[in-house]
Amino acid sequence: MSHEYSQQDVAVVTGGARNIGQAIALRLQQDGYRVLVLDIVEPEVDSLQADAYQVDLADAEATRQIVADIAERYPVTRLINNVGIVAPALLEEATLEDFDKLMQLNVRSALICTQALLPAMKAQGRGRIVMNASRVVLGKEARTIYSATKGALQSMARTWALELAEHGITVNCVAPGPIATSAFWQNNPPDSERARRIIDNIPLQRMGQPEDVAQAVSFFCDERSGFITGQTLYVCGGVTVG
Repeated sequence: MSHEYSQQDVAVVTGGARNIGQAIALRLQQDGYRVLVLDIVEPEVDSLQADAYQVDLADAEATRQIVADIAERYPVTRLINNVGIVAPALLEEATLEDFDKLMQLNVRSALICTQALLPAMKAQGRGRIVMNASRVVLGKEARTIYSATKGALQSMARTWALELAEHGITVNCVAPGPIATSAFWQNNPPDSERARRIIDNIPLQRMGQPEDVAQAVSFFCDERSGFITGQTLYVCGGVTVG
């Protein structure tokens, strides 16, 4: 570890038990942070289990209680608002149930967690908040609700970047393109025509890995990235350029 345990910076990762969230949590551990994972399931990886909190982040009250407890116990300086579900549907098939569910999980949890952990960051005069947005903020079929939630995160990040700058707290977004997660392969089976078409359209000619997103999050979390705020970094293999 890079610093003494008592002085270790503490990072909170929502949805950190699986996929991209897990890769982010593991990378931040490598970077020397003590990482607290908030997720509805228990982490599979041993190193994340000791500091894991099992909570349904779509449940406002449960989330509020957990982060209030964390805020009391740890002076958190890094918050990764990563949790999210997709619920793909064409416009005509999009349901209000899914709208409410995704807004509560993907967006409201970010607001609750940030509000709870902000006082400690302000008190220390430093902090890093990173939102996991998505390339879909630029448009993608069958993503009406999902893209709405990711666009909301991006807009909140810009607002927070302005409000929190004077406190030495930066707020940025990573926006992954096609990343090889279980959710991706569920929506695009590996041998399907759709999956092949997606990979063919990536200039770097490969799927992104969760670790690629974790690399961008690590960069934003670094103490040396303090002059970068309100930004969105696309981790997309070049998809957003063409």
